[in-house]
Amino acid sequence: MPEGELQRVQLAAAFVAERLEIRPRVGVVLGSGLGGFADELASVTRLPYAEIPEMPRSLVVGHAGNLCLGRVSGVPVACLQGRAHVYEGHTQSRAVFGVRVLAELGCRTVLLTNAAGGIHPSFLPGDLMLITDHLNLMGDNPLCGPNFGAGPRFPDLSHAYDAALQGFARQAASASGVTLREGIYAAMLGPSYETPAEIRMLRTLGADAVGMSTVPEVIALRQRGVKVGAISCITNLAAGLSKQPLDHSEVEATARRSRQAFTDVLTRWVTLAGALA
Repeated sequence: MPEGELQRVQLAAAFVAERLEIRPRVGVVLGSGLGGFADELASVTRLPYAEIPEMPRSLVVGHAGNLCLGRVSGVPVACLQGRAHVYEGHTQSRAVFGVRVLAELGCRTVLLTNAAGGIHPSFLPGDLMLITDHLNLMGDNPLCGPNFGAGPRFPDLSHAYDAALQGFARQAASASGVTLREGIYAAMLGPSYETPAEIRMLRTLGADAVGMSTVPEVIALRQRGVKVGAISCITNLAAGLSKQPLDHSEVEATARRSRQAFTDVLTRWVTLAGALA
């Protein structure tokens, strides 16, 4: 069994690479309730996480747990159909294992998606929000510990979310006839939802949406020099902004209702990003 995290990632990537007919250029991470996009891939090959050596699994409802390989408009793509979360007991380093495998497979661009609670007063369930920056409030960082690979020890996150990919996302949304919100994503540990007081704090800090993932992946990918873009599906209003109690089933249901708009935008986004990868 490999000793270090880099060796574990390389072992998993080698297992996947042996089963590839194409070398993926773009990686995609599909969040809660958004995994249906992988069903749209042409010539798709599915590898369950349980079959991939060292790959952590997510037990959260709405995360299928497959690495899907195929094409989108001719662009070779590797999709993580669900992710591992820190609140499941994984370390941050283990939570970013999947995206590190994507980078090891050769993806130089990764597009991340998630389900998030809307904080900005104009946001409604079903909206899509382009993440322009983030607040890491999870209390940890995936780069703590020995330096991973040959990447920088202190990576610069001044431009964590690639400007060209943001432009492509705007083009994709416009071509799809979808209004694309923009804002700052706050990452909290979870799994409990935030209190109304915490949401007021987050809004004061400048957050427009809140969730329990994505930010560790962004940090790990930027340390590897991978270009990153991210979109949140606003699946519910955050605590104190709605009279309805927060429930994960609402998250899944809203994500399903948003599937067509989400799939249209993401398909065009991947196609545009493929030219940059």
